[in-house]
Amino acid sequence: MWRIPLPDEFRRSEGVHVGRMSPNRASRARGVRGREFSDTGIRVERRYGLRVTDAASTWCHLAGVLSHDDLVAAGDHLILVPKKVQPGEVRPYATIEQLTDRVRSYSGRHARSARRALLDIRQGAESRPETILRLHMMRAGLPEPELNVDIFSASGAFLGRADSLFRGFRVIAEYDGEQHRTDSVQYNKDMLRIEGFVRNKWTPIRVRKGQLFGDPAAAVARVEGALRDAGWRP
Repeated sequence: MWRIPLPDEFRRSEGVHVGRMSPNRASRARGVRGREFSDTGIRVERRYGLRVTDAASTWCHLAGVLSHDDLVAAGDHLILVPKKVQPGEVRPYATIEQLTDRVRSYSGRHARSARRALLDIRQGAESRPETILRLHMMRAGLPEPELNVDIFSASGAFLGRADSLFRGFRVIAEYDGEQHRTDSVQYNKDMLRIEGFVRNKWTPIRVRKGQLFGDPAAAVARVEGALRDAGWRP
């Protein structure tokens, strides 16, 4: 209901979660996962005509079923102020202040996981893979990048937006999603954008899905190599 990005295996295995406030008993039906909520901090909101838990509470409850990186990606999604807002959507779904306040009052079983994830949430990440790549880079000791930054040429021409920008070293780390190959129009736009970066002395490092989720250390090593070539040292 909050459009939170989830790992594929989570989406495939889950039915619809229906919660009731304690002492009401959890729902039981085929395709339904019933939950009994005792969390008094929940606010009920309406999404698509249905009553749902507020975004901040939903994020806290996800701490019990998502990995650290996916919980951070969920938080990045909720606080994102997108460059383009979809019609009818009010963004962000929650502010970092709202998440912080909610975590402080949250006493569920996985409150510690929520507190740890809160420290890694950042404004600007537009997808789950972008967040996961950033977290791998940070854990490897690379400098923290700026997220989804507009890049301009020396003459002021707009070149495009960079997923992760290491400005002082003119290095860009990009997640290369599959849509760049399946959508020919998008692919051509993306190719021209990357060519513009290169012509203007930026170094883009593009990370494909298979490497990010199959060998993330290799992906990080490529970014680190570009940073070292540009003069960065730990």
